[in-house]
Amino acid sequence: MKSAKGLKAPTPRKKTSKIETLKPATLETPQAATGASARSAAKPVTIEAKVDVGFGNAVYLRGEGSGLSWSQGIPLICVNGSTWKWSGEVKDPLKFKLLLNDTVWAQGEDIVVTPGEKVEVTPYFS
Repeated sequence: MKSAKGLKAPTPRKKTSKIETLKPATLETPQAATGASARSAAKPVTIEAKVDVGFGNAVYLRGEGSGLSWSQGIPLICVNGSTWKWSGEVKDPLKFKLLLNDTVWAQGEDIVVTPGEKVEVTPYFS
């Protein structure tokens, strides 16, 4: 068989994808506009619970400040079999307590953490 002159097989198109990274919009706050001190800026807080709660169980955080509530907990992230973690940006100190499955309170006093601080706790649930 002879191929026809001048006819070419179509070349496959290269698949390209363009991924754009969008930066979050920044809003100038009245504090930034007036040059308020840096101490009022949000700083990271990390809470790590060192406890093995067993398969199927979870550690929760309740408290006051930065959206926390004493009536409903926020689940911590399971880092490994015996480490649970929560991180957030806060402007004011947090007062908190840990719970097992958001129902069993850890024994002991409430814990206070200040902006920029990392705390490691070993809760005991009875």
